[in-house]
Amino acid sequence: MGLCSFTGRAGRSIIKYMKEKKIDLSTLCYIERQGQYLMLHRTVKKNDVNKDKWIGVGGHFEEDESPEECLLREVREETGYTLTSYRFRGLVTFVSANGVTEYMSLFTADGFQGTEIPCDEGELVWVDRDKIPQLNLWEGDRIFFRLLEEREDFFSLKLVYDREDRLIEASLDGAPMSLPQR
Repeated sequence: MGLCSFTGRAGRSIIKYMKEKKIDLSTLCYIERQGQYLMLHRTVKKNDVNKDKWIGVGGHFEEDESPEECLLREVREETGYTLTSYRFRGLVTFVSANGVTEYMSLFTADGFQGTEIPCDEGELVWVDRDKIPQLNLWEGDRIFFRLLEEREDFFSLKLVYDREDRLIEASLDGAPMSLPQR
């Protein structure tokens, strides 16, 4: 059984428990083409935690979805693309000061088909990989971009943010990491 492939009464109980405990499950994907990543500049939603940030494409799990099912659905909904080649690269745990913990399944993809559609959450832009650090990114995203470049193996990254959305703690594969100077 996958991470979130719960069915029946037990599945509904687990989902209810997660909502009560403020636990979110999501996916994020960086689609690659010719040395570029497809980035989403979040500019549309007014009360968006990602407002004005550049992120990959993805979103929250729906009931009974596995990480892969969520990935494929979210990419199709936000971009119009159907992924044909992708890799599960890591699990990112976000802990926020507002009491919500999010477990994000991080993917990269290098194969897709279809025609790009407008995204209702912002602008989709193909960005050269070496230009990504110049974008308005979350501090933790800078860490996992580095990991995507440096590592081929699966990783677990924990990122803790304070009430001002500043990264205050990071752990990689269970070991504390030193944070970059601000």
